Amino acid sequence: MKLQDKVCVITGGSEGIGRATALKFVQDGAKVVIADVSVDAGNQLVEEIKTQGGEATFFQTDVTDFQQVEQLVHFTVDTYGKIDVMFNNAGIGINKPFLDHSPEDYHKVVGVNQHGVYYGMLAAARKMKELGTRGVIINNASVFGYVASLGITGYQAAKGAVVMLTKHGALELAPHGIRVVGVGPAAVNTKIVQGYREAGLLDYMKSQQLTRDLIEPEEVAEVVAFLATDEARVLNGSVVMADDGFASFKSDIRP
Repeated sequence: MKLQDKVCVITGGSEGIGRATALKFVQDGAKVVIADVSVDAGNQLVEEIKTQGGEATFFQTDVTDFQQVEQLVHFTVDTYGKIDVMFNNAGIGINKPFLDHSPEDYHKVVGVNQHGVYYGMLAAARKMKELGTRGVIINNASVFGYVASLGITGYQAAKGAVVMLTKHGALELAPHGIRVVGVGPAAVNTKIVQGYREAGLLDYMKSQQLTRDLIEPEEVAEVVAFLATDEARVLNGSVVMADDGFASFKSDIRP
């Protein structure tokens, strides 16, 4: 129960890494606000958590709209009296060759994966400062913010920006007692790898990780939950690579 009585917000919280993290946060004693564009999935998860004896609330949020993200933060404080953890997790992906990748594709992905993270950081940090909360902001970065890969132009640009937003945010917010840290997954068994499935590249993606398999959302959630705890105090401004070695090696020959 290392997050006992903490109030945690998760964007993109109704499925994938967000869903797994919501369940883990509640297991560790937190109260959770699940933010997502999907109302049905969000409410279903809230009911599942309540059935298990946890405490959770849903708030419909489009993270590409700063006003909605601000309203999410205000709703959290109005509901639970504070905000301790903001997990900027919402993300989408479009897989196309660079020359087929349109400006519309680019802006759609960057709007969620980069601007959504910035909006979440800004809204949460302002409220944490106002309340005098020594909070934690966790950003879902990616191994693809460091390592180039075919077909995901907007995703790569956005995740590279998230890495720097994490560093910059930690520097700017440290005087207010707010810690900013990131998690960097690689290929996780969620809908976001559907493009690789459709392209017949899923086995190739698995081969790029040391266990030769996809990472499960629950495995990333364990890392995120640790980052949210007081025990992770010295992790600040960095991205913890939950990537099964993806960024550490590259070889066409299996060991």
